[in-house]
Amino acid sequence: MNKKYQIASIPGDGIGKEVIPECEKVLHALSAQNKNIEFNFEHFDWGGDYYRKHGVMMPEDGLDPLRSKDAILFGSAGDPKIPDHITLWGLRLKICQGFDQYANVRPTRILPGIQTPLRNCQPDQLDWVIVRENSEGEYSGLGGRAHQGHPIEVASDMSILTRVGVERVQRYAFRLAQSRPRKHITVITKSNAQRHAMVMWDEIAVQVAKEFPDVTWDKELVDAATARMVNHPESLDTIVATNLHADVLSDLAAALAGSLGIAPTGNIDPERRYPSMFEPIHGSAFDIMGKGLANPIGTFWSAVMMLDFLGEKDLGAKLMQAIEKVTANPKLHTRDLGGTAMMKDVTDAVIAEISK
Repeated sequence: MNKKYQIASIPGDGIGKEVIPECEKVLHALSAQNKNIEFNFEHFDWGGDYYRKHGVMMPEDGLDPLRSKDAILFGSAGDPKIPDHITLWGLRLKICQGFDQYANVRPTRILPGIQTPLRNCQPDQLDWVIVRENSEGEYSGLGGRAHQGHPIEVASDMSILTRVGVERVQRYAFRLAQSRPRKHITVITKSNAQRHAMVMWDEIAVQVAKEFPDVTWDKELVDAATARMVNHPESLDTIVATNLHADVLSDLAAALAGSLGIAPTGNIDPERRYPSMFEPIHGSAFDIMGKGLANPIGTFWSAVMMLDFLGEKDLGAKLMQAIEKVTANPKLHTRDLGGTAMMKDVTDAVIAEISK
């Protein structure tokens, strides 16, 4: 029986416009090897260029054509000529929050051939997955400014945690930890200083943990967690944290694994009411845009996550094996990994591995 997946392709800004088309090539190569599976891409030109023409990053009703898709491939949001809060809230967060993609999942491990900046760290000692609450918290969007330009100017941002929001993301993270070999999770907090919402976060963790007696868990303050990631990476496995805390920790995790260019993300709606969105965590990187220097591995790994979520685990495993074969070859390392390979070299090599 033939399966036809409808994928929304949103390259966004900067090198997103380069790595997403490369990922489409790789997915087409996979389908060429598996005649029963087909990927159909619908392209959306939203982002900074769209903003300059229309005054918005995406149309007001832009979520409507995405609703029927099986998944969304996203590149990056960010333009040096447009304030960051406009590019982020006008595109990526509009999709994430509009489709209630409340679990942001970021796996991190040292791929073959990649050097970690951690001295004496072995690949099996750094194998994490970070679950980031993706719908509220510090990025709830509540707050405001008054008396701008005057000495009495005031600005506020409110972090909002709801019981339902905390319970669902922690339960998702515990369930994910339960599915992994070590069955261990670390709950990140800052309840020593944030004495209301984060205390509730801690209390809910205690309650949710009781539902998973086979999962061991511990709690770590976010600042201490950064040191633990560097000094004792083997002590971590699954990590769950609030929107801001996990945002910071996942970038540190990617850097410790070798490069932000190789790190993937899934913005997941676990209930599958809406399409989930998959993207590399690197930014738009305008400094290398158009030079063919971008590392497409993070996007390819995001496609692995997409395939797994769609139930095509064999296909995802085949793509991951191809990725690992390519990263194992230093001649195919892009500049962010200390090599000289071009983006096209990496794509061609991944496709060659898939086609064997």
